Amino acid sequence: MAERSFVKEVEKLRLKQGEVFSGEGILAVTKALLESGVAYVAGYQGAPISHLMDVLADAQDILAEYGIRFENSASEATAAATLSASVNYPLRGAVTFKATVGTNVASDALANLASGGVLGGALIIVGEDYGEGSSIMQERSHAFAMKSQIWLLDPRPNLPSIVQAVKMGFELSEASHTPVMLQMRIRACHVHGKFVCADNQLPMFRVEDALENPTRDLNRIVLPPSSFLHEKEKTQERWPAAVRFIQQHALNEFFAEGADDIGIALQGGSYNTVIRALNLLGLADVFGESFIPLYVMNVAYPLIDEEFTRFCHGKRAILVLEEGQPNFVEQNIASILHQHDISVRLHGKDLLPMAGEYDTATVLAGIRAFLERYDRIEAKVPAAACQVQIPSVTLPDGETEGTAVRNEISGNAVHARPPGFCTGCPERPIFTAMKLLERELGQHHISADIGCHLFAILPPFNLGNTTMGYGLGTASTSALNASASDKRAISVMGDGGFWHNGLTSGIANSVFNRSDNLTIIVDNSYTSATGGQDIPSSTAFNTSRSTGHGIEKAVKGVGVKWIRTIRRTYDLKRMIKTLREALTTKEQGPKVVVAQSECMLNKQRRIKKENKVMLAAGQRVVHERFGVDPDTCTGDHSCIRLSGCPSLSIKTNPDPLRTDPVVTVLNSCVGCGLCGEISHAAVLCPSFFKARIVTNPSRWERLLYRIRKRFIHYLQRRDIRRREQDKV
Repeated sequence: MAERSFVKEVEKLRLKQGEVFSGEGILAVTKALLESGVAYVAGYQGAPISHLMDVLADAQDILAEYGIRFENSASEATAAATLSASVNYPLRGAVTFKATVGTNVASDALANLASGGVLGGALIIVGEDYGEGSSIMQERSHAFAMKSQIWLLDPRPNLPSIVQAVKMGFELSEASHTPVMLQMRIRACHVHGKFVCADNQLPMFRVEDALENPTRDLNRIVLPPSSFLHEKEKTQERWPAAVRFIQQHALNEFFAEGADDIGIALQGGSYNTVIRALNLLGLADVFGESFIPLYVMNVAYPLIDEEFTRFCHGKRAILVLEEGQPNFVEQNIASILHQHDISVRLHGKDLLPMAGEYDTATVLAGIRAFLERYDRIEAKVPAAACQVQIPSVTLPDGETEGTAVRNEISGNAVHARPPGFCTGCPERPIFTAMKLLERELGQHHISADIGCHLFAILPPFNLGNTTMGYGLGTASTSALNASASDKRAISVMGDGGFWHNGLTSGIANSVFNRSDNLTIIVDNSYTSATGGQDIPSSTAFNTSRSTGHGIEKAVKGVGVKWIRTIRRTYDLKRMIKTLREALTTKEQGPKVVVAQSECMLNKQRRIKKENKVMLAAGQRVVHERFGVDPDTCTGDHSCIRLSGCPSLSIKTNPDPLRTDPVVTVLNSCVGCGLCGEISHAAVLCPSFFKARIVTNPSRWERLLYRIRKRFIHYLQRRDIRRREQDKV
């Protein structure tokens, strides 16, 4: 069950020649794949392209009509290796994954693919997750493209440009026998717009044709002596072919080319931001018509020498906009200018930040500095337009950027709440148990993994020392094995990471090397952090995938002897007891605890649909949630300190003689019950109560409700009479 369903939207993929498509960038990419005659598609989900995998999964009926093979790959390496089908056959294939972490995982396959080259068009759609909203280390795909000489497309973030990039990507790949990487930035993935459709195309060469007519070419296999010739082939044949194709099809764009003797060179993905900044400066209209010459590199690699010499002709200076560090594009341009003896001033990182996302405020400041240096602000912009400022941060009144003044934080200011687990998350009790056990056994080294459980590193749990990559939690404790110590290192791994590569690189490796550490595998039935997609161990029935393969069986299959499975993570007592046993047992060898409970977000999505149907049918529906009796609550707040649940908050104590605020439960509560259990170290706090909200109750429940209501009213009236008599 994915986070979002595209069942209705995928019908737009059937649009024909001349019809107008209106929708999201991710869906437009899928339509472009169909119009390109793709034969197979594979990938691994991850922001910001998770929805692309969801779209493809929901569009399998349409893909089947065109004989397109689609796979949810086990990892990015699996996806990249799928492109080997295009090495010997004129099959058009596309894969997708999150960059740069996905590119790192897929690097072995991609490097071999780029070395041997391809016959059919091979397109790698990478979700470029760079910038302030990123969830990964701040790196870019550009370096890998340069290293392996994979051509990198970075189209302008509008639907016609994105669709054109997909189609041209296949053609460029075939013309130069080189895989092509299409960089989809976060905003490009989710931009909405329109484009005029073409007809979907059947693959010119089908997967069946390849199976019926197998061919091989020794020159395409990366083995000596062919591997030594591939490098020569890249530079002498493939590179010139790519350059010719890029020029002939005008993949890069010139705007207002001869309008001034200064200009701006930028990658396509930054186009909208640059136009917005120029518009604020009065140097572009709202329709994107620029009054400053622009050279838009929809192909970020390779750069085209002839196009740069053309753009720089007659210009005094150019500004290069390139996010991130190193500044590959700026260095390359400097080399081109030097080799062609072009005397033009080159600006880039001297006027713009060395690294980080180039938002509108940042680009506006850099372009303004560039224009002021060459006297273009006063000449073309009214004085009022020069005062336009977009601060990068919101500053207190009376304080400006660059000042050293620091206002004291008000005593009533609300402290920032660190990102954490969702309400009712089944992973929360795992770390609650670890925190409670820490008082008894002391601190342990904990290697974290990629996934929701990574939030345990932050308050209120503060558990976790390192994180090295998806499925590498267990591998991260490999060195921390010592027979002289009675402490065991702990690693945490999600079920998604387990099936990604954790089973081999972590569990099997620990068996082979006789590790004595503990691995906690969080089994919530989905790859929840990427949107709730199904995986081999998912318990839900999937019509197109094989699910229900237990993690415990897989772990036993590689040789783990000590394994415990907890079917309900909210059972805090059992969780503490199991972890204590794993950390103190004298038995040697790797220990694995599989902690199972369904992801609460996916569970609520599923339950809400079921409840909606039941309510429409007039059937009985029960909602459970917890509450706190303010008269009983002591104000200890251990339920909050050992949980951090977003549904827990505080409010003023109703008792005027007690100053400590009491806990309150917000309406977002889903009734998991963890907060009550942890209040007194796994003993249910008496201030918590569970309420059952029944819709369409039975006759017996209605009768019982009326009896209870009358009895409560009787007790309340009696209490009122007693108080009145006491006053007398």
